[in-house]
Amino acid sequence: MATAAAGSCPRRVGFVGAGRMAEAIARGLIRAGKVEAKQVLASAPTDRNLCRFRALGCQTTHSNQEVLQTCSLVIFATKPQLLPVVLGEVAPVVSTEHILVSVAAGISLRTLEELLPPNTRVLRVSPNLPCVVQEGAMVMTRGRHVGNHEAELLQNLLEACGLCIEVPEAYVDIHTGLSGSGVAFVCTFSEALAEGAIKMGMPSALAHRIAAQTLLGTAKMLQQEGQHPAQLRTDVLTPAGTTIYGLHVLEQGGLRAATMSAVEAATCRAKELSRK
Repeated sequence: MATAAAGSCPRRVGFVGAGRMAEAIARGLIRAGKVEAKQVLASAPTDRNLCRFRALGCQTTHSNQEVLQTCSLVIFATKPQLLPVVLGEVAPVVSTEHILVSVAAGISLRTLEELLPPNTRVLRVSPNLPCVVQEGAMVMTRGRHVGNHEAELLQNLLEACGLCIEVPEAYVDIHTGLSGSGVAFVCTFSEALAEGAIKMGMPSALAHRIAAQTLLGTAKMLQQEGQHPAQLRTDVLTPAGTTIYGLHVLEQGGLRAATMSAVEAATCRAKELSRK
């Protein structure tokens, strides 16, 4: 099994589970040159998802244990309800050289450590769908036996897929409500923006394209200029102009309170699922 020096990129990266999120992370690592495609090994029960890994030039197998026997850094991207069974299957071949990463929602570090041999180095990562286009927002949290070098290694790798920040585990469920579910909230707002333009006479395809670009441009300004959203919003306002009239209607409709409540509801549901 190939091992990586602390802080350097691993020579081989394994994926147990080959769904869309696993593919997105693998694609990001390869595009960024963090790892060569031929050094990625993915496992899944059938070829249905593995074919996409093969299209990237990656190696594939139907054996989860083979991934552990070949790779020192392994990302578990199975469905949450399947992960305990999968961990039980691979536990006999887990060694102190492994760095194991779970992207399964709702399974705590404590549970992961209990299902694996003592002193196993385990981390959790909470990604979101824009990892598919290497613009994800991810948080990671480390287990008891993970040192700074291992955490920095994983963070360096995952930054190929977007923003990756280390946080306390208590923030993971909040991230799910904010960024995981937030993708759907933003899409709903984008759709509503476009439909407002359609109502006023703009063709549908054009309206949706402009709405998406408006969200993209605004997000880049917030990120690159480091401004608080309230400041950027103020920069758009002019006395008695179009924007203040529109904002007044949004406030009347309760957009701000509804959005806050949506994040709260999604976070509470994530915590509920974690307890189960």
